[in-house]
Amino acid sequence: MELSVRAVLLGTGLALLLGAANAYLGLKVGMTVSASIPAAVISFAVLRWFRNANILENNLIQTAASAGESLAAGMIFTLPALILLGAWQSFNYIEGTLLITLGGVLGVLIAVPLRKALLNHHELSFPEGLATAEVLKAGYSRPGVIKALMGASLIAAGVKLLQSGLGIAGNSISYAYQQSKWLAGFGADLSPALIAVGFIVRLRIASLMLLGGVLIWLISMPIYSYLHPGDATGVAMDNAFGLWSSKLRFIGVGAMLIAGLWVLILAMKPVWRSIHTSLMESRRNENAALSSDEFSIRQTMIWIAIIAIPIALLQYGMIPYLELVVFGLPFALLASFLFSTVAAYMAGLVGSSNNPISGVTIATIFIAALCIYFILGGREQFDAQQHLQLQAAGLTIIVGAVVCCAAAIAGDTMQDLKAGQIVGATPRYQTWMQLFGVVAAGLILIPVLTLLYEAYGFLGYLPRENMDASQALAAPQASLMKSVALGVFSGSLEWGLIIIGMLIAVVLIIIDLFLKRAMARIRIPVMAVAVGMYLPITLSTPIFVGGLIAYWLRHSSAQQQQQGTLFASGLIAGEALIGILLAIPFAIVQNTSYFYITADTDQAWITLLGVIVISYVCYMLYRSGKLRLSAEKN
Repeated sequence: MELSVRAVLLGTGLALLLGAANAYLGLKVGMTVSASIPAAVISFAVLRWFRNANILENNLIQTAASAGESLAAGMIFTLPALILLGAWQSFNYIEGTLLITLGGVLGVLIAVPLRKALLNHHELSFPEGLATAEVLKAGYSRPGVIKALMGASLIAAGVKLLQSGLGIAGNSISYAYQQSKWLAGFGADLSPALIAVGFIVRLRIASLMLLGGVLIWLISMPIYSYLHPGDATGVAMDNAFGLWSSKLRFIGVGAMLIAGLWVLILAMKPVWRSIHTSLMESRRNENAALSSDEFSIRQTMIWIAIIAIPIALLQYGMIPYLELVVFGLPFALLASFLFSTVAAYMAGLVGSSNNPISGVTIATIFIAALCIYFILGGREQFDAQQHLQLQAAGLTIIVGAVVCCAAAIAGDTMQDLKAGQIVGATPRYQTWMQLFGVVAAGLILIPVLTLLYEAYGFLGYLPRENMDASQALAAPQASLMKSVALGVFSGSLEWGLIIIGMLIAVVLIIIDLFLKRAMARIRIPVMAVAVGMYLPITLSTPIFVGGLIAYWLRHSSAQQQQQGTLFASGLIAGEALIGILLAIPFAIVQNTSYFYITADTDQAWITLLGVIVISYVCYMLYRSGKLRLSAEKN
């Protein structure tokens, strides 16, 4: 039996759990990681108690679970921008749930006609889909592996509890150099989850992200501070963060814009080929029975037409201009189809975790903002009616949220369909499980987002006075979306810095093209560098450390490396889940330092303990990739 009640229940339950964990991770670091492999392992641990469980049922469970993670990515990249804008004073449950759920369902539906065109494409390997299939075939129900996953979760949870709960272990180290005309900063968050992210994305991507951070914090910052001297008093690292937040991250905005457009350009030819193949396939099968193994194109188009209605109402609710809905709805649907296809193609190239969803989303928001700007009359209209700036920026974010959720889910769906193709799953059942996962996660993600916001706040935007700013979640992509959307309508974009970022991205693209032509082993994908340019360097540094650990384990066997990846996944889950659990009392008492044992968290011994515990995490992660598990009976 493939589709069962327990598969639906366990799959949707894991979608809720892993979706919530990735919501925390995405707000903290600006990226999420695929939930397919951890979900497959956890489901094996449960299903091993049932005699009639099989690999196809397990595949459906991980299919639903991974949808929760992808929907969380689409949500945290966009919806917090509505709070940062001031368009929403709090996260509206009904509107927010409809927005992300409709976008996710749209992504599942768009992936349906792309299945045959992309899964058998000779250029696409779907690395994470293949890895998931290997885990499914290997039957990872061995107690040793489950213990390793749970042990990693407990280690990360313990570290997070010492740091954010009790306040007796430092959560970051940093150093800044400041003179009258010079300023530079460097540091690292002591986060198990960030170390684990670096291990999963490997050294190449981690190094490129750190390169982006170095370009901003150690090169651009000294140059900018020399040319534009500021206040040299106060804490040096605070000044460095202030300069990055107010000015230098616009260089990252420019780089992200070019990176997103470049990804689109690279994907245009194969995307068009995929669309053409899908259309030809649908014409040949237009008379296929509804009981076939796939959704028909006709069914898919009907459902897309139905969900277009509430999307239009959400847009009209943000800004009641009929002409903007006439533009916004077709634009959202067209951009969703185009960028979902791009995301599905990129998932085949680099996997779901490395899919540049934020890059294509920022390109969508920028293009949509420019179109809305001219539809409403340009600068004179916005200067005369400043309230329009907020409404128009909010509408742009809503359009971006639909596109972002659709693209994230489409890439994940294609990855899961590849795993299903390898193990012999039924595509229709997998599509239904993706839909179950999207709806289940959609129902709980807005409350999770609200809880995290009320407990920790967002960097530079705290919901209450006297909150601990060091505990604030960075929400980097959402902050980026807000800066671009509002900047277009208010005229406040730092175009000089944005153009510098664009030029840096163009130079990186040219270098990468030369490396490709020379068939060099080293390549420089511009998106990874652009993300590093936008993120605080305190996030990129621990990610680089995780990448180093993965590099040191490169000669380990495939099974050992897979054990390391599972341990890293446990670290992410453990830190994220304890962060969410701590958020409950923090939100109730409205104080993130409520459980602190000491009031002075700047003492040297606290920082030292933070370094010690994160060093232990690094050692255990390295050790997990070196262990040789003995054969165990299932």
